[in-house]
Amino acid sequence: MQQETTGHFDREAAQRHEARASGAHPPRASPAPTPGSPAPTPGSPVPTPGSPTPGPTPPSLSYVSLGERPLRRLPQLFVGLALYGFSLALMVRASLGVNPWSVLYEGLEGRTALSFGAISAIVGVLVLLLWVPLKQRLRCGTAANIIVLACSSDLGLLLVPQHLGLPTRIALLVGGVALNGLSVAVYVGARCGPGPRDGLMIGVCAVTGRSIRLVRTVLEVVVLAGGWLLGGTVGVGTVLYALTVGSITQLLMPWCVYRSHAERQAPPAAGATAGAPHADATAGRQRARSPRWERARPPLAEAARRPDQWRR
Repeated sequence: MQQETTGHFDREAAQRHEARASGAHPPRASPAPTPGSPAPTPGSPVPTPGSPTPGPTPPSLSYVSLGERPLRRLPQLFVGLALYGFSLALMVRASLGVNPWSVLYEGLEGRTALSFGAISAIVGVLVLLLWVPLKQRLRCGTAANIIVLACSSDLGLLLVPQHLGLPTRIALLVGGVALNGLSVAVYVGARCGPGPRDGLMIGVCAVTGRSIRLVRTVLEVVVLAGGWLLGGTVGVGTVLYALTVGSITQLLMPWCVYRSHAERQAPPAAGATAGAPHADATAGRQRARSPRWERARPPLAEAARRPDQWRR
């Protein structure tokens, strides 16, 4: 038995010596799975020490039937829409620039004989037509968006006074942009159906797989550029809104999105949870409780480099 072990070590040492002499690196064995970690599936990449683990899966924003927890989701929908309208009122009272879509409406108003309200309605219908290739559908949240948004924005204009000082207007602008990003995350996160423009954002995100931050920023910048070319007025608040509202919405969306019953019952994907650090800590505690003679035994590679010591 000792001769067989010594011969095995000699052959492995000779193979390693030949590999180093030829400049090739011997293949590394894949790390053994730690206790409690899921076994790798065939064809999946084997994680190596120091390699980044995949992050959590972005939350789904697809529609969930109203029959599932309506008392939990409908209040979230209406609160988010009310905050949305109030945020628009704050930006109007700031008088430092409206949102990019209002710039587009203003530019079209100067080029046509239509009123501001008529143009906003026509553009809304055109945006809804863009839902067809994106496989988006009209939901109850879409109708609530039109009604609640108009009422809450008018109420906000009545509550917030006009002719304020510049510091107050700057505060209203920053607060309005931040509140708008929060309100989009709240009402879209209810998953009862988005409004026309937010539905366009969700559809593009679903088709392209891009983030909310990127898609929303690109859409706002394109609309802003179109409104400016048509003669719309662009202010500091307009640029601030276009560049930041997507990031704010993506940052707050995981905290506001509703997860359906099926999604809560589904097992978490490998690497999507914080189970890897826990498994490493468990393996470390098991190594610490192992017998001293087992921890002191040299590994196979080191034994192959020192075969004479093991012969004795």
